[in-house]
Amino acid sequence: MKKYIDGFKKYRFLLRELVKKGIKLKYRRSYLGIIWTLLEPILTTAVLALVFSTFYSNKNKAFPVYILTGRLLYSFFAAGTRTAMKSIRAHSGMIKKVYVPKYIYPLSGVIFNFIIFLISLVVLLGAMILYGIYPNWWTITAVIPLLILFIFTVGVGMILATVSVFFRDMEYLWEVALMLIMYTCAIFYDADMLLNKGNGWILKINPLYALIKCFREAVYGGSMFASPNWLLMPAGVSVVTFVFGFWIFKKNQDKFILHI
Repeated sequence: MKKYIDGFKKYRFLLRELVKKGIKLKYRRSYLGIIWTLLEPILTTAVLALVFSTFYSNKNKAFPVYILTGRLLYSFFAAGTRTAMKSIRAHSGMIKKVYVPKYIYPLSGVIFNFIIFLISLVVLLGAMILYGIYPNWWTITAVIPLLILFIFTVGVGMILATVSVFFRDMEYLWEVALMLIMYTCAIFYDADMLLNKGNGWILKINPLYALIKCFREAVYGGSMFASPNWLLMPAGVSVVTFVFGFWIFKKNQDKFILHI
């Protein structure tokens, strides 16, 4: 373990530079630049709130906040895993020329997307104030599901980065999987619609939905610890995924050079 910690310290400068590069490339040739990080969730939430509040006659005035909480967390997970999955092939030139711990590449992809995600939380704070949802002491606990989500995204990203090197079609399959995950995260519909109709298991087995639910509890000023299983399940899954992701990545990383 000490070996990996020392290696991480040695290459932390490169990790920082890769994170900066990722942020710059994301907004290269974009007139709005980082402003789009704030504008995109606002526009998306406005459309979803209008459509689904009309279809389902939702009377909740703070429904846009409900949508925004789910949309932001899902968007980070989707963007972070996509970037991590493509990271090894994207940096194939550098990998062939110089030795660098290869986990740096998918990790940097998740980190720069996490930074962009944290910036976008400004929009959520503004929406909370606009709809009369004011932060309290419980709101601080929103940090917990966010940290768990980061660990989970890194783990999934490591697995995808490994598999996609040997199986290029994984990129297309993951897009389908992300669509399925999105519809089982109760982002733009009331979760009680499934929970009260006997289909609640679809949400209960989804660690991403559990994290979104805990985050929403904190945003609305409630305690996520009232139903600890919603927090313990994704925490356990995230740790297992994180460990397995690094293990399978380390086991196969020496073979990458033959396939990129």
